[in-house]
Amino acid sequence: MGLEAVCRCSLGGRSFDVKALLESRELILRGEALKKSFAISDMAHVRVEGPNLCFSAAGEQVELDLGIERAGRWAKKMTTPPPSLANKLGIGPSAKALVIGPVLDANLRAALEDAATDTATEARMSLAVVFDEIGLNHALIIHKTLPTAAPIWLVYGKGPRATFGESAVREVMRNAGYMDNKVSAVSEALSAARFARCK
Repeated sequence: MGLEAVCRCSLGGRSFDVKALLESRELILRGEALKKSFAISDMAHVRVEGPNLCFSAAGEQVELDLGIERAGRWAKKMTTPPPSLANKLGIGPSAKALVIGPVLDANLRAALEDAATDTATEARMSLAVVFDEIGLNHALIIHKTLPTAAPIWLVYGKGPRATFGESAVREVMRNAGYMDNKVSAVSEALSAARFARCK
């Protein structure tokens, strides 16, 4: 969820009253006389000057009068790199995942590079890419070779075009006695949800 503020914006030698919305990848400015967005990756010289958040992007100098405290918070968010997919999933060399099935997505393959195992005794959790209920049920059978407290990450298609997406995955898992407790985007096409056995 992004940060939001109504503030004064200086841009191109003019001032505007805007609603500013800072999302994970962009800053959106909306007002009666200004509608603009800036990708965070394109911003340079992000800094706080008094009550103003200042930066340059696309050859333009931008100042938002947010107040000292809020400007500092926004600047920190804009300059802190987002966590890696491996961090979001809680996997790494000391927290290996038992990988169930093929991993074709490049982002997911990169995240699993130092974190994948095919041995249940080394795994702290399991991770499966599922495209249908049969694949999901197969993943659950293999997952049950791990300790009861070990979570399972299920990676599935994202959005309304997914043939087996979030709702279907959640329904099968809840019927099997699992509850989701975390979600993460994986790529443009895939999402993931972490499930744990209900106590």
